[in-house]
Amino acid sequence: MTIGFIGNGNMGRAIISGIIDNKVADAREIIVSDIDKEGLEWINSKYGVVTATDNKIIAKAADILFLCVKPQFLYGVIDEIKENVQKDVVIVSIAAGQSITAIENAFGKEIKLVRVMPNTPVLVGEGMSAIASNDNVNNNELEIVFKIFNSFGKGEKVSENLMDAVTAVSGSSPAYVFMMIEAMADAAVIGGMPRDKAYIFAAQAVMGSAKMVLETRLHPGKLKDMVCSPSGTTIDAVAVLERNGFRSSIIDAMTACIEKSKKLGEN
Repeated sequence: MTIGFIGNGNMGRAIISGIIDNKVADAREIIVSDIDKEGLEWINSKYGVVTATDNKIIAKAADILFLCVKPQFLYGVIDEIKENVQKDVVIVSIAAGQSITAIENAFGKEIKLVRVMPNTPVLVGEGMSAIASNDNVNNNELEIVFKIFNSFGKGEKVSENLMDAVTAVSGSSPAYVFMMIEAMADAAVIGGMPRDKAYIFAAQAVMGSAKMVLETRLHPGKLKDMVCSPSGTTIDAVAVLERNGFRSSIIDAMTACIEKSKKLGEN
């Protein structure tokens, strides 16, 4: 099996790293193209993958073809490679806001297509990836795609109409969490904690809390109540957050994110 990548940015590299580190495929089975020759030299040196500057070479050789390019470049790349993509190739697009139908139309022929919305924590092996496919992809092929994305986090099958919500709840949400960690650390510094330690304490608390939600399967409200002792410190902090619209501001921000994602798909 040959896995091809068009695009050698952070997300593409993270996927390649997950595939190799978790032995989903051998480095010699991975081929990568990009216009950045220095980037190709780096990934060849780091992982031993085959590289090229011609996208058509990758498209012709791949059994699974990842399109790891930004939305504004996606259709130019498709126009360049569409005659070189073989009939049974599984195409995986990670371009934000670009629908299965739009990509199918760009190829102008029957294709096997999987649309994926990953997020930046794939860079540390803790990604969350939403996966949707067209009817041409069979169960065995979809299983291979899931194996790849589960190698650096978790892949979850969704219907494509949920992709805009996915963008808000996992694709963009690391930014909200980073802002919260930064604010938590600032407050700890006010309390006298050195900043380097403040970031560690805040980040570990967020990671541990998320793990509790995933592993206990308890409602987040119940987990919150477990921390809030009567007349304790936590309930006072929660009251201030409620008074200042903590939850409603997150909901409003994510709703704005969903609307922007929808507009990207309309362009």
